[in-house]
Formats: sequence, structure tokens, C-alpha cells
Amino acid sequence: MYKVFVNDKPLFLTNEVAKETDFQLFLLESVDIEQLIVKMFNNKIKKAYLYYPDEKEILKKVKEKIPVKRAGGGLVYNNKGEVLFIFRNGKWDLPKGGCEKNEEIEDSAIREVEEETGVDQLKITKKLQKTYHVFKRNGKYRLKITHWYEMKTNFTGTPIPQENEGIEKVAWLNPEQIKEAMKNSYENIKLLFEEENVYNEQ
Repeated sequence: MYKVFVNDKPLFLTNEVAKETDFQLFLLESVDIEQLIVKMFNNKIKKAYLYYPDEKEILKKVKEKIPVKRAGGGLVYNNKGEVLFIFRNGKWDLPKGGCEKNEEIEDSAIREVEEETGVDQLKITKKLQKTYHVFKRNGKYRLKITHWYEMKTNFTGTPIPQENEGIEKVAWLNPEQIKEAMKNSYENIKLLFEEENVYNEQ
């Protein structure tokens, strides 16, 4: 099962029909995906399931219906075990950004972290899960698939927010501060921290 966030609300891509009733179920083959997305953006639908019998093909089918944008991002630790965050659009987020033409996704992730935060000396230590969310650009909806990487850095300078990208501040947060930041972050970022189990370290 895949979890795609539309305006921070979950759209599950599934090959199982569950018996729960707190959501709407749509058939991927026949759904007007744009209409469904619009309803989720307008808070008419809080949670939905898109059903398709073949789980291996389900993401491919969605990609046929909505253009995909690939992005790379980093969950970056410094030597103190703090994590690098950016603050943009009133929420805490992790640095990430779109892939340039012919660029390897790992290179995109490192480049975007450097550009958005001014932090360098980055080294990828492991691949994390991908996250999926729908955004609107120039009146069109797109599915952003972000490839996340855990990174380490020996950087000790002052991070610099990339203001022309709307980033207001960059901060290193410890596990206690991360807990607080998660109250004002995005659902796909929370997923990463659940996977990483950052809170329970230290």
C-alpha cells in the first residue's frame, strides 16, 4: 500500500478492500483523479482509498493519470546528533527539491540541502523511504515523489536559509525540539521520523 498526501490528507493506494467505513473508496480504473484531488484540497474528502487489484502496477497506473515530479531530500545529522530543519510557509520541513535534467537523485538531494540551508560536507549514510504528495503548480496537479536520504555532516558554521525559495529559517533541532516541531510539520515528514525512530535516540 502507498500513502499519498493531498493537502496533508491521506490518499491510500491499495489492492485490498477494507471493511472500515470512515473513508471513501474509489476504483482507480474509473475515477476522475483530478476531481478527487480537488475535493481533497477543498476539504470535502478527509481520507480516501484508491483501489486497484494489482499492487505492483498501482503506482504506475496513478502516474499515467497525473504527471510526476521527482525530488530528493535529506534528513541530516550533525556531530551532536541534531537534525537539520527548515521553516517555510509556516511549517517545519526538511530540505528537499526537484531533480534537474540528467541528475542522479542522490546528487539532487545533496545539492538541494546545500542550496536551501548553506550546509555542506554532506555524506549520504543510508537511503530512507520515499514519500508521495500532490501539489499544484501553474493550475496543474502533480505527484511529487521524494527520495529521502539520511546524511551526516561535520559542518560547524551557521546555516543560511535560501530566502528566494521562501525559507525563513534553518535550525538544528535536538530530539526534544523535533517532537515539538512535529506538531507543526507535514504528514510525510512525520512518516520519516517514525521510520527513523529519532525520538528514542539519546
